Amino acid sequence: MATDISIALEELLDKTGADVDFLREAVRALVQELMEIEVTRQIGAARHERTPERKTHRNGYRHRSWDTRVGTIDLHIPKLRRGSYFPSWLEPRRRAEKALLAVVQEAYIRGVSTRKVDELVQALGMTGISKSEVSRLCAELDEMVEAFRNRSLTGRYPYLWLDAKYVKVREGGRVLNMALVVAVGVTDTGEREVLGLDVGLTEDGPFWTEFLRSLVRRGLNGVLLVISDAHEGLREAIRRVLGGSSWQRCRVHFMRNLLSQVPRSAQQMVAALVRTIFAQPDKAAAHAQLAEVVQRLRPRFPKAAELLCEAEEDVLAYMAFPREHSRQLHSTNPLERLMREIGRRSDVVGIFPDRASLIRLAGAILMEQQDEWIAAPRRYFSQESMSKLYRSNEVLQTTELLAIPQP
Repeated sequence: MATDISIALEELLDKTGADVDFLREAVRALVQELMEIEVTRQIGAARHERTPERKTHRNGYRHRSWDTRVGTIDLHIPKLRRGSYFPSWLEPRRRAEKALLAVVQEAYIRGVSTRKVDELVQALGMTGISKSEVSRLCAELDEMVEAFRNRSLTGRYPYLWLDAKYVKVREGGRVLNMALVVAVGVTDTGEREVLGLDVGLTEDGPFWTEFLRSLVRRGLNGVLLVISDAHEGLREAIRRVLGGSSWQRCRVHFMRNLLSQVPRSAQQMVAALVRTIFAQPDKAAAHAQLAEVVQRLRPRFPKAAELLCEAEEDVLAYMAFPREHSRQLHSTNPLERLMREIGRRSDVVGIFPDRASLIRLAGAILMEQQDEWIAAPRRYFSQESMSKLYRSNEVLQTTELLAIPQP
């Protein structure tokens, strides 16, 4: 690979003069080859190569502008069918890193930092930073995040994912576990969008209700399906604010709850049996298979059978929508990557000095993700499949009844 890079650069030298345009093209060729090397290593195989070590396959490219001393370079970053790749030498989230730096600095100068934060401050040589510098940086980031959180939402959002993550925050002289909640939607043209975030003391009904109402005030409408876990406060909020929508109980969380009612020795067998429900070609077949599974479980595992009966409509709600969307609609997994990224950055801080600092960091991460989704060459769901969504008689009947109440 290194030889290929040298050859590519030598060819460029022969074709062009040693000017800025040449340097820009030389850098582009070099880093493009570096990305191919990294992707090959991550995948475990070169392009078109068959090896036992192969983990996934390439899936085209996405464009990203990279500002350098020789000008802006258009990078073609390889995409993967499973998982994701970002060049190790290119910082993917500059705004997020800036926000993380601000939180670390703020915690340090306010004297509420953890040992981890103090060590990071020392390592980065930030001990001499002034309170005014930190305040200016925080104010700059807060303005961007607030504009993002309060922007108007236009168009329809047929699908809405909701999830929460608990993070340690200082408040009133105590360290509290606070809920960071995030909403992601898909537009009627099939594109993903981060819709909102907030921080609260608990995931109770009033907090979720106010969060959803804030989304409605900003323009959220046309919601046909909400995907979340079975937290009672959240379910009540969905019923109050998004009363015309269906609710899909996260299948991943449901399976964990179901298997907790079964002895460990039988969990693999029960899981395989329940999965046959979700493998059915349509909703009617899935309901029929669920009834059969319940009958088979009831003699040995009555609690699991009862839980499956109670959750029947909620875990199969996604089957009323286009089959092309099923993989993304049956759980909150589409939010998992986002929540993991927030968790990774939060772990560096450990304990946030206040709510504002948590919103600042989480907001910056979500803004960066939104930028990546906008730049992605493909929609999350194709236009054809979204048209099928609105042509479906069952969904159209739901749409006619849909009237999200204004708070």
